[in-house]
Amino acid sequence: MLFNSLEFAIFFPLLFVINSLLLKRSLKVQNLFLLFASYFFYACWDWRFLFLLIFSTALDFFTGNKIAQSNTLRIRRAWLLLSVLINVGFLAFFKYMNFFIDNFSALLHGLGLHPGMHVLSIVLPVGISFYTFHGLSYVFDIYNRKIQPCPSWINYSLFVGFFPLLVAGPIERATHLLPQIEKPRQFNYAKAVDGMKQILWGLFKKIVIADTCAHYVNLVFNHPGDYSGSTLFLGAVFFSFQIYGDFSGYSDIALGTARILGIELLQNFSFPYFSRDIAEFWRRWHISLTTWFRDYLYIPLGGSRNGMLRAIRNTMIIFLISGFWHGANWTFIVWGLLNAIYFLPLLVLKRNRLSLDTVAEGRTWPSFRELSGMLITFSLTVFAWIFFRAETLSKAVSMIGKIFSASFFTKPEFITGNVTVLILIFLVIEWNGRKNHYAIETFGIQRSRFVRWSFYYLIVLAILLLKPAEDQPFIYFQF
Repeated sequence: MLFNSLEFAIFFPLLFVINSLLLKRSLKVQNLFLLFASYFFYACWDWRFLFLLIFSTALDFFTGNKIAQSNTLRIRRAWLLLSVLINVGFLAFFKYMNFFIDNFSALLHGLGLHPGMHVLSIVLPVGISFYTFHGLSYVFDIYNRKIQPCPSWINYSLFVGFFPLLVAGPIERATHLLPQIEKPRQFNYAKAVDGMKQILWGLFKKIVIADTCAHYVNLVFNHPGDYSGSTLFLGAVFFSFQIYGDFSGYSDIALGTARILGIELLQNFSFPYFSRDIAEFWRRWHISLTTWFRDYLYIPLGGSRNGMLRAIRNTMIIFLISGFWHGANWTFIVWGLLNAIYFLPLLVLKRNRLSLDTVAEGRTWPSFRELSGMLITFSLTVFAWIFFRAETLSKAVSMIGKIFSASFFTKPEFITGNVTVLILIFLVIEWNGRKNHYAIETFGIQRSRFVRWSFYYLIVLAILLLKPAEDQPFIYFQF
C-alpha cells in the first residue's frame, strides 16, 4: 500500500475514525488497534514477510530484557552480540547474498576456476533495513543503560512496526518514540491541521516533482549511450530532485500522518540542497540514518577523540557502510566513497562545523559566498548521485565521460521547460520556508484566508493534474 495510492486514501481516514473512537478507551486498546493496522498495512505488500517482522521484533524484545537482567558485562555482551548477529544476518541474506555470490564467483573466475555458482531468487522484504535499525537502536540503548526495557510487548511492537515509518523511515529511537506510545494520546486540532499540510506538501514533492522528473531520468539512465552530454547532465540534475522529492516527500507524509494520530516522529530532512558544504548537507539529508551511524558506530569506534588519523578512518568507515546500506551494488559503495572524499578536507581543516545556522539567516537573499557554497555543494552532490542511480559502474563512468566531453555544449535532446519551471517554483517555496520543519509550515499565517486556501487548492490541482496513471513506488522502498 503506497502513500500516494487510492488504497491509502481509503485506509487512513478509516483508521483515523476508528482510532478517534478508541481514544476514550484504554491505552492498551488504542495501541493494539494501531499495531494490527500497521501489520495490515505491511502485509499488503507481501503477507509472508510479516512473520519476519514479527520475529525480528520478538528477538529484540527478548534480548533487550536479557541484557537488562544480566549482572555481568560478559553476559550482557553475549546477548547483544546474539541480537546483532541474527539481525544483521537476516539483512545480509535478503539484501546482500546475491552480491556476495556474484563477486565471489567473479573472483574464482579470475583465478581460472569455474564453479558454476548461481544467484538465488531472493525477494527483498520491504523496509527490512529500517525496522532492523529500529530494533538495534533499542538493544544498543539498553546495553548502554540509556533506557530500561519496554515492559509491554504491544507497545514495543508498535514502536518497531508503526506504519508511517515502517517501510522507509525515519529511523526512530526508543528514547524518542516509546514514551509517546506509552502515554495516552488525545486528538489535537492544531496538530492535525499541521499534519494535513505536511502530507499535502509531501504529496506535492512526490507526485509533482519526483514523478515528473522520473520520466526523463529513466530515459537517460536506462539508455545513457543514446544521449549527449548536455542531456545526460540534465538527467543527473533531474535525478537529484527526483530522489529528494521522492524520499523527503515520503518522510513528510509519514510525519504528517503520525502527527494527526498524536505522535511526533523525528525530522528526516531539513532543506539539504541549500547546504553550503558537504558536512552541512549530511546534517540535513536523511538525518535519522546519519545520526544513527554517528551514535551507534562512529562514536563507539572512537569518533574524533583519538587523533585525526582515527577520525579519518572512522569517517571513511561510516560513509562506506552508509553506501553499502543503500544497496548491494558497487555503485553505492563508490557513492559513499565519493561523499567521504568530499567530507574529509572539511574534517582535516576542522571546518565541518561551520555552517550550523540557517543559510541567509534574517535575509531574503544569500550572500555571494553562501550562493557559491550552495552551488558547489549541489554540483558535487549531483556528480555523486550519478553513481547512486546508475545500474553499473561502467554506465556511470560512461555517463560522466560524456558529460565532460564536447557534447555537453550541444542542445539537449529533450524539451524540459515544464519540468524546469516546476523545479524553480518548488525551490522558491522551499527557500521561503527554509527556517521551518517543512516548507509550507507557516505559509499564509500573515496572509488572508483567501490567499492561503487558494495556495492549497493550487497544490491539490497540480497533484491531480500531474499524477501518473499508475501509482509510482517510493525509491527508498528498495532499501
